[in-house]
Amino acid sequence: MNRLSHTLLAALPAAVRRPAYRPETLAPGILHLGIGAFHRAHQAVYTEDAIEAAGGGWGIVGVSMRQATVADALAGQDCLYTVETRDAVPGYRVIGCVRRAMTLPHDPAAVAAVLAEPGIHAVTLTVTEKGYCLGPDGLDLAHPDIIHDLAHPDRPRSAVGVLVAGLARRRKAGGAPVTVISCDNLTGNGPRLAAAAAALAERLDPALARWIAADAAFPETMVDSIVPASDEASRARVDAILGAADHASVQRESFAQWVIEDRFAGPRPAWDKVGVEIVAAVAPYRRLKLHVLNAGHSALAYLGLARGLDYVRQAIADADLAGFVDAMMAEEVGPGLADLPVAAYWRTTRRRFANPAIDHRLDQIAQDGPFKLAQRVFPLMIANRRAGLPIARLGTVVRAWLDFAGKPPAPALADPGLFPEEFRADPVLRAAVAGGAP
Repeated sequence: MNRLSHTLLAALPAAVRRPAYRPETLAPGILHLGIGAFHRAHQAVYTEDAIEAAGGGWGIVGVSMRQATVADALAGQDCLYTVETRDAVPGYRVIGCVRRAMTLPHDPAAVAAVLAEPGIHAVTLTVTEKGYCLGPDGLDLAHPDIIHDLAHPDRPRSAVGVLVAGLARRRKAGGAPVTVISCDNLTGNGPRLAAAAAALAERLDPALARWIAADAAFPETMVDSIVPASDEASRARVDAILGAADHASVQRESFAQWVIEDRFAGPRPAWDKVGVEIVAAVAPYRRLKLHVLNAGHSALAYLGLARGLDYVRQAIADADLAGFVDAMMAEEVGPGLADLPVAAYWRTTRRRFANPAIDHRLDQIAQDGPFKLAQRVFPLMIANRRAGLPIARLGTVVRAWLDFAGKPPAPALADPGLFPEEFRADPVLRAAVAGGAP
């Protein structure tokens, strides 16, 4: 079977949506760090829509941060790939806006150099929570990647190191201001990335830190769409529809949301014309997503895996698990977010979780528990404790994570690497976890 390519586009079946422009002529305008499935199924699709709606040189230079697998797959098919929308009626669309794929360890200097290119006006990131190398008080200067980047700033390993190295090159070249857009599930993701970049730059070159403060914008964002990991079944479905082999296809649900703070340092794609919400304050959207959808996902993952389940749709179909999460939302999350429409948001989220066409693996969600729960569950438990609100079910989710990770509660609850100080010092918070049982 032939590989997907520019030359095959015209021969694809009519049911497959193709770019409404010639991808090979698209100039790059965005550098993206972390070109995994979520970016290709979410921000790249919005960018494709924006290009089709209003034009512009908004091609994406995508960077694999660790392994070459995705970059090599894209490079072998002209950086084209298919998005399969899993719904009652599935949809198939070839995306053309990714124009170059790079792998950071292969040539870190070349990746940083992209940021100095005059056509690049934005940097986007999906590197997961742990990819920012953050500690409780900001950039973790003891992190091995940050230690390396301080010693070898021209050969960065971390996302923050790439950003600072690229901005240094941009400043030296007299480049225009740039917008840096974190798309990960970090509370205050834009400001926290800005602070991390400033901390690293300050230690390398204080003048660079001042330039970044003046010439780079770091808007806060919230992103949402369920993007299960691609597998043999999803790739086989795509290949059968295309009549061609696509080694980089992704699958997603039909729902998607992207909210960006209105803080840009230069031009941007016409995202606002294709459904991206450009707003004054992202916090309400972020709080709903983190503490309802993401916390709900974590609850179903750890409790569902303990019951031998594989997928989110199975877990939400389990009457006991569904009842547990329904009660957690009504009695703990809702009162803790009393200023937000938790009940309505959960109803929508619950329907999304039940989508029979989406095989979202619980073990995929369960990865990186310490980083995810620190955003999704711990802050709400602490806030509810201060307000005298219930926390028992949230505590049960944390205990289920400890059981999944094989960590006995007593030593884990004393570990500053796992729990924040207020959590470790409060006997009520500790008891909510120690006493929790799936």
